[in-house]
Amino acid sequence: MTPATDTPVEHTDVRTVGSTDALPIAPALGLSLDAARMPRKSTLVTRRILLISVLAVILGVVAAYVAQLLMLTINLITDLCFYGRVSDVIGPHARTGSFVLSPADNQLGAWVILIPVVGGLLAGVMARWGSRAIQGHGIPEAMEQILTNESNIPARITWLKPLSSAFAIGTGGPFGAEGPIISTGGAMGSLIGQLLRVTANERKVLLAAGAAAGMAAVFGAPVASLVLAVELLLFELRPRSLIPVALAAVTAVGVRYATYGAAPVFPMPDVLQPGGWALISFVLIGGLVGYASVWVTKAVYGVEDMFEKLPVHWMWWPALGALVAGFVGWIEPRTLGVGYDNIDALVQGHFGLTMLLIFGALKFVSWVIALGSGTSGGTLAPLFMIGGSLGAVIGIGINHFLPGFGIDPRIAALVGMAAIFAGSSRALLTAVVFAFETTRQPASLLPLLGGCTAAYLISALLMRNTIMTEKIARRGVKVPSEYAADYLEQVSVGTACSRNVTTLRTTQTLAEVRRWLADEASHTQHQGYPVVDEQGRVQGVLTRRSLLDPQWHYTLALGELLTRPPIAVTEDHSLREAADHMVAESVGRLVVVSKNDPHRLVGIITRGDILAAHARRLREARFKGRHIKLGKSEKPAGAA
Repeated sequence: MTPATDTPVEHTDVRTVGSTDALPIAPALGLSLDAARMPRKSTLVTRRILLISVLAVILGVVAAYVAQLLMLTINLITDLCFYGRVSDVIGPHARTGSFVLSPADNQLGAWVILIPVVGGLLAGVMARWGSRAIQGHGIPEAMEQILTNESNIPARITWLKPLSSAFAIGTGGPFGAEGPIISTGGAMGSLIGQLLRVTANERKVLLAAGAAAGMAAVFGAPVASLVLAVELLLFELRPRSLIPVALAAVTAVGVRYATYGAAPVFPMPDVLQPGGWALISFVLIGGLVGYASVWVTKAVYGVEDMFEKLPVHWMWWPALGALVAGFVGWIEPRTLGVGYDNIDALVQGHFGLTMLLIFGALKFVSWVIALGSGTSGGTLAPLFMIGGSLGAVIGIGINHFLPGFGIDPRIAALVGMAAIFAGSSRALLTAVVFAFETTRQPASLLPLLGGCTAAYLISALLMRNTIMTEKIARRGVKVPSEYAADYLEQVSVGTACSRNVTTLRTTQTLAEVRRWLADEASHTQHQGYPVVDEQGRVQGVLTRRSLLDPQWHYTLALGELLTRPPIAVTEDHSLREAADHMVAESVGRLVVVSKNDPHRLVGIITRGDILAAHARRLREARFKGRHIKLGKSEKPAGAA
């Protein structure tokens, strides 16, 4: 056993982090367990969650109003740049309710090409002399800070990101406003977590709460916002994170309802429950759109690679991408700006086949080049427009050749919208729940689930990284892709520890023990030995190195060498708790004692024992065997 350091240990953290069930401890045993430096099992959460939840609720309110302010700023810039006024947004004749002003009705002609360039140039300037972290669509940058920087987002991102996005989008950039708002909410949560004395895990929760609140405030989708935080930011499904994030999302939606009402963001006419053949068709549509999502993702990063090769400074790239967006916007003005009205048109079935083909293709070209140039803007709304157009086109095609299937093009568009997001980001549950919450059409749930699952399957088979992770994966950041239960939490120490333990007695002298060690028998080759008293009670552990240390006189008794209480776990602790305790105490092995008698030795658990416990997990994942054999059974011996 390696000797423990003298560094004070935060026992509270070891006892509360990572446990999943409670262990009642009798008051009479409390002193013994503390003396043995043993982790107690905890409840699911501690009282700290009350503080984090209060902060999350406050963050939800602030994020909701910041989201409204950002949308107002985007509308003001759009109104001023494309219509030369602000009366549509502020003043006695301003529009009321939640809306995004569309640049599609402008009368600027070819001059419209240059307006997005202004926004792109401003975004490039802010990135160069402010922070380059404002480039991109927000979520990958937040993921990187969570995974590599303990959720510490620079404070200046809190205002640089929304401001640069407002100029980029308000001047006609073909992006959604949700990405910058999610990023801004996350930055605010991180800022609060940096100003207060919290752990890195708590700061991550605050970041996710701010991000979820921002998304919920824009779309009125609290459940989807919570699931998005779990799938793309938290990388865990635990009460300590779910509770604050859920409260933040609910609070933000409450503010939205109080301000704008409770109507769905993308109102959709009532649709009939699809039949069996229609359901099969929607799954097929989801699979085809999922295949397209792979190529959409590759296109975005392919364009990024092309910009990297340009012989001009990266500050100018957003302006060049915006020039293409302006040119496409001159051809088809609907591709400019946020375009939430286009999503409305898709789910309401207002676009014909020709419009769907032209709009979907041009939106794809405009958005991919503009986003690949490194400007600031969201991906969700553009993906919805591209996927929705493609889904509606496929649905119309199936109806043309197989009219008996009864495909509703509006549901096909909705499935396409959700499927392209599920495929490109692999946030399956987020895509399904989001599409339902923003339209509130129960009949669409089954088609959404089937279509998004098919898209998820195709994407997982064909693409390693997603549109959210490719950028940071190229920087060497390992992004979790699966959220499985901790196997070590499922195995008790008692089933993995070594029970036939060689012990020493406190009354033995070093001379006696050293002669015993010199025999070089198998039981003398261990690196650590529990030391017990005359009654067999564990008093501590001595390492082989300490026993052979020449600074100790051979006449010393082993009891005189014990300078610290035993570092122990009970046999019903989990291997996760044991591993955490090893790290906290800087040791490589722990004494295992009885649950009912903390002085009675049960065994020793080492790092090697913890690693060996994974053998069962690997066997369950890799071994292919048949437990029930089909066919004729063998006849008993002696049968005719």
